[in-house]
Amino acid sequence: MQKLTLKDLDLKNKKVLMRVDFNVPLKNGKISDDTRIKKTLPSIKYILNNEASLILMSHMGRPKGKREDQLSLKIVADRLEKLLNKKVIFVKDSIGKEVEKLAKNLKEGEILLLENLRFHEAEEKPGKDEGFAKSLASLADIYVNDAFGTSHRKHSSTYEIAKYFKDKAVAGFLLEKEINFLGNAIRNPKRPFYAIIGGSKISSKINVLLNLINKVDALFIGGGMSYTFLKAKGVDIANSIVELDQIDSANKIMEKCKNKNVALHLAKDIVIADDMSDKANIKTINSSQNFDENFEGVDIGEKTINEWIELLKKAKTILWNGPLGVFEIEKFANGTNKIALAISKMDAITIIGGGDSVAAINNLNLEDEFSHISTGGGASLEYIEFGTLPGIEVLSDK
Repeated sequence: MQKLTLKDLDLKNKKVLMRVDFNVPLKNGKISDDTRIKKTLPSIKYILNNEASLILMSHMGRPKGKREDQLSLKIVADRLEKLLNKKVIFVKDSIGKEVEKLAKNLKEGEILLLENLRFHEAEEKPGKDEGFAKSLASLADIYVNDAFGTSHRKHSSTYEIAKYFKDKAVAGFLLEKEINFLGNAIRNPKRPFYAIIGGSKISSKINVLLNLINKVDALFIGGGMSYTFLKAKGVDIANSIVELDQIDSANKIMEKCKNKNVALHLAKDIVIADDMSDKANIKTINSSQNFDENFEGVDIGEKTINEWIELLKKAKTILWNGPLGVFEIEKFANGTNKIALAISKMDAITIIGGGDSVAAINNLNLEDEFSHISTGGGASLEYIEFGTLPGIEVLSDK
């Protein structure tokens, strides 16, 4: 890695300002999954153990520049306190006199968590107030980015802030791990290198798919986006999700795979349903035949599952981004679950690329069975596409 990391600086008696991703899911006012908090603990503990004081900042949700009490990070402060078994000071803003006073008086080994950055419009729109990033920067001696999931955004706390920390803007351990795993998968993967891309839309992944074809030995496409490919092949997909304006993109991807001699695997059989619920009538059909009227594709079929598992066993590196069916509904989660379970047992470097794929893995309690689970959905896709991200670019070079 060509950027400075936490271990490159002397932290003793320093104030460290660290951007983390505490954008955790909430259910009935409680944290339903604290994975993102736990992933930052190695960086937090290292900083505290090296006799520094720590100021944490994050966003949660999309409050669009206005305070929304249900998106306050106080709930995160409470959870972090339990995980660390240590007092976490919480302040109800991210800039201002009270924040400055608390930061100034912070002692070695103490933690201060700032309020949701997105309660200020300037977090997402730095041009509205350049003073916001400057005010955040004034709180500390060293800046750490450990929020891979937001590093594809040119926000105040991930991008603009770094210019105030000459030679002292560094990567945290989580960011470093993301860069190393995804970077190696892109630049120097163990082969065969297979990628599984699912999810609902080609439009959000078209450039990633075209880019991956230059790198992988085989590409597996499932989920909602696969029906656009079937449509491009002339199949009547009935009520299935489709992006008609991406038919040309699907053809372009199929053509490029052919020209590059990259095996492209679409489902051989599809589970279709007459309703998007657990009460739906379902049947399995060959993907080359027209779908029944008023039915839609919801999952890959058993024949496809078995075939893909056998093919994936040959891989030395597997990258997976996006579910293979409507996995939120148990009846349609079979493909995603069985492929996940099979990959978790394979002798390969296995990387799960954020978003809904991670939720599916967590549902199966398989999070410890993969080489790396990325904390960023959109960020991991952009990193695969470009090989870097704005929030990484601005960190200090070694």
